[in-house]
Amino acid sequence: MAVAAPLAGQVALVTGASRGIGAAIACELGQAGATVVVNYASSAEAAAAVVNRIEAAGGSAWALQADVADEAQVDSMVKAVLERDGRLDVLVNNAGITRDGLVMRMKTADWQSVIDLNLTGVFLCTRAASRAMLRARQGRIINITSVVGLFGNAGQANYSAAKAGVIGLTRSNAAEFAGRGVTVNAVAPGFIESDMTAELDQEPILKAIPLGRMGRPEEVAGAVRFLAADPAAAYMTGQVLQVDGGMVMR
Repeated sequence: MAVAAPLAGQVALVTGASRGIGAAIACELGQAGATVVVNYASSAEAAAAVVNRIEAAGGSAWALQADVADEAQVDSMVKAVLERDGRLDVLVNNAGITRDGLVMRMKTADWQSVIDLNLTGVFLCTRAASRAMLRARQGRIINITSVVGLFGNAGQANYSAAKAGVIGLTRSNAAEFAGRGVTVNAVAPGFIESDMTAELDQEPILKAIPLGRMGRPEEVAGAVRFLAADPAAAYMTGQVLQVDGGMVMR
């Protein structure tokens, strides 16, 4: 007898899902049986390609544009999901940007844009989605943070601060929502293969990773799938799963 997909009949919204880790997460949740809402800010063509990948594998998905740093757009996005699909079971807050630079030279606009999208965006999406989840008395929220939110990183004060804030927000929301059956957890990737990391000097990075290699987007997606779909994760909330090859052992 075939085993039912763990997220069959459920709806998952993944922000920043048109490329990289977000796209891998969207495809993974599609394979788990969810109807996946592929959020994107400006890359409509890339988002459509992710939708096509999910559908080609037998899943269900559709794309939805919204800037997660914009309160009105976030509220409209969640409203559109509920109107079209009738429910929202899983939220993955993945959307993020970097604007790297040393603090003494960092422009206020570069600080603020990273905080607005990477931290305030998580708050806005969580607030909007949690209303439906709390009414339904079930739901799973997974926030993508970073190992730099745990230990900081020179030249990334804005990004590190935002990702550390996501961890605090995760734990606060976990405490608030637990009584209504909604879990809130985070995944903290280390160095993951991407266009951005391909441009870095990899030798010192690999020396700092006990497993001796970069991670793959699919490995982050696997952790998200566990938190979203595995019944064993139902008793986990307020946790941060590090997917970093052993880079940060705490």
